[in-house]
Amino acid sequence: QVQLLESGGGSVQAGGSLKLSCSVSGFTVSRDCMAWFRQAPGKKREGVAAIAPNGAPTYADYLEDRITISKDNAKNTLYLRISSLKPEDTAMYYCAAYGSSRCSLYVPFNRWGQGTQVTVSP
Repeated sequence: QVQLLESGGGSVQAGGSLKLSCSVSGFTVSRDCMAWFRQAPGKKREGVAAIAPNGAPTYADYLEDRITISKDNAKNTLYLRISSLKPEDTAMYYCAAYGSSRCSLYVPFNRWGQGTQVTVSP
């Protein structure tokens, strides 16, 4: 059974950092394009970062250098670290997967988790 389970969200003050996790079952992160997306209330979902099967990362330009995507193939888990958090980072964060070595934030991700909420206070 395919499952993506996010964790690590919470309420933090601006300037802090968080590390989100996405535990995967039913397929392997080592073979798929994996990514993080986020959606704030009233806004469209937007891509945050993607990581190819070979480990090559892709980041959304608007997040500058505040994010790091990584994965642990042995644990079958995807991670996202966000530093220097800002109130505008408040959103539900989702992990997603697409079964291809072709990887970017624009491939048709077809497996999604339920999300983990990140709330950043001023």
